Amino acid sequence: MTGYSRDKFPHWITQSGTCNTREAVLKRDGTDVVTDSSCAATSGRWFSPYDGATWSAASDVDIDHVVPLAAAWRSGAASWTTAQRQAFANDMSGPQLIAVTDNVNQAKGDQTPATWKPPLTSYWCTYAKMWVHTKYRWSLSVNSSEKSALADMLGRC
Repeated sequence: MTGYSRDKFPHWITQSGTCNTREAVLKRDGTDVVTDSSCAATSGRWFSPYDGATWSAASDVDIDHVVPLAAAWRSGAASWTTAQRQAFANDMSGPQLIAVTDNVNQAKGDQTPATWKPPLTSYWCTYAKMWVHTKYRWSLSVNSSEKSALADMLGRC
């Protein structure tokens, strides 16, 4: 983790108009989302696939980096340019960003599947596929404990 700082991954950049990445993911992943003139969600519903909870306040929802920024740093992003790290941290074209329950995301922190899995075991297959897709797409390495955990999770597919 030498040299790691979350600040080295500029995130929640402007996506469109006044909407930043967080707001854009809230709109994409929510149902009946209403936003104000600054693009902040004022109402809507969000289902968290990690724990099966549904929320009606955007403040109860975090945007999870499926592959956490620190995990990306440890597996190859340390050698990237700031522009590459920004693209990774704001990647809405793949499965890297999803809306989830805030305290579940906080419990996950920067852990890999070797030490953290979604509370809903029925989501493990999907989560592992998202993790592998993101790691492959961004040419990030996978260590042996991570690989073993992913194989176990993929075995549920």
